[in-house]
Amino acid sequence: MSASPSPSSSVSSSSSASRTGVWLIGARGSVATTVVAGCAAMTAGLHPATGLVTETPHFAAASLPPLSSLVFGGHDTVDCPLPKRAEALAAGGVLPPGLPAAVHADLATAEGEIRPGGPLPGDTRPAEELITAFAADIRDFVRRSGVARAVVVNVASTEPLATGRTLPPSSLYAAAALRAGCPYVNFTPSTGLHHPSLAAEAASCGLPYAGRDGKTGQTLLRSVLGPMFAQRALTVRAWSGTNLLGGGDGAALADPAAAAAKNAGKERVLADTLGTTVEGEVHIDDVPALGDFKTAWDHIAFDGFLGTRMILQTIWQGCDSALAAPLVLDLARLVARSHELGLTGPLRELGFYFKDPVGDGPSALGDQYAELLGFADRLAARPTGHAPSGPGDRR
Repeated sequence: MSASPSPSSSVSSSSSASRTGVWLIGARGSVATTVVAGCAAMTAGLHPATGLVTETPHFAAASLPPLSSLVFGGHDTVDCPLPKRAEALAAGGVLPPGLPAAVHADLATAEGEIRPGGPLPGDTRPAEELITAFAADIRDFVRRSGVARAVVVNVASTEPLATGRTLPPSSLYAAAALRAGCPYVNFTPSTGLHHPSLAAEAASCGLPYAGRDGKTGQTLLRSVLGPMFAQRALTVRAWSGTNLLGGGDGAALADPAAAAAKNAGKERVLADTLGTTVEGEVHIDDVPALGDFKTAWDHIAFDGFLGTRMILQTIWQGCDSALAAPLVLDLARLVARSHELGLTGPLRELGFYFKDPVGDGPSALGDQYAELLGFADRLAARPTGHAPSGPGDRR
């Protein structure tokens, strides 16, 4: 099916536009593969830009890099080539039938830009050596592909919460991004730039960054329903949830330590939007048969007028990779434009996309969307090389 021209016309080719690199951590995973295949499909006019907020009319003047200008590469520790990974995703119903063949050349090009990640079992290199090696890979990509800039986006599987001073893999990659002079996005709940050892470097790097933990399903719904209860003065007594998911994320989150990292953002959204902490917790179950699909169930007990007890239950069934991929493309474009304008530090206006956003900002989705639209206006209002004034100023 051919796509209609988007409001911002950024799906169409632009020979005069500078190219922008997107360096994906976890580059052969389901989300990364869907990002690369999806971008190629939209650029070729095979599918519309469904799910991309940056392709809606409000972003038409924001001067975001066109989708056709994006060049992909990344790090990964697995060796399944992207074209094969895409075929597996199509067989599982994640990608449309025939799409891997239609965009094979784009997948192969991105595959050629993927470098070995780490640390792998038995790798005894110290953290500084690994950071140096990863940063060199990113710099080589920028130089070889001729991009004007590259955004590093972590879409790897969730890791356990970091303890002590040892840098986990997500923090090694985050540090490498800064060393390579690239803005950074943490789409996972992993530690990344949040490690205390990286605080000084993050503060002084002069780069924009955003994160963490992409808001794609259950927490997206919570960020809408929480404010509803608060605004209608209904008392929530308990809010419990269960997640059933498969794929790599399901296997990773079977580890209680990794699940704890994931649930922290979910709990923060409820506490912030309800104004109090309520009973209940989220359980995450690995169901390999579900593959890339997930089911999230919430049970909300609340009191109405005269203490009348009531219940709301919700079921969200979705495909993790298809929900995440458009958000990753949005973030890569928004952060690249922020870097072009000279913005630095945490981009709190991108909290719309995250469970646990950096910087101080609202948790209700409507308020976050309003901030995002205001940010789009500021990106459009400023010429290249001049940071916006006011709340968006990062200098």
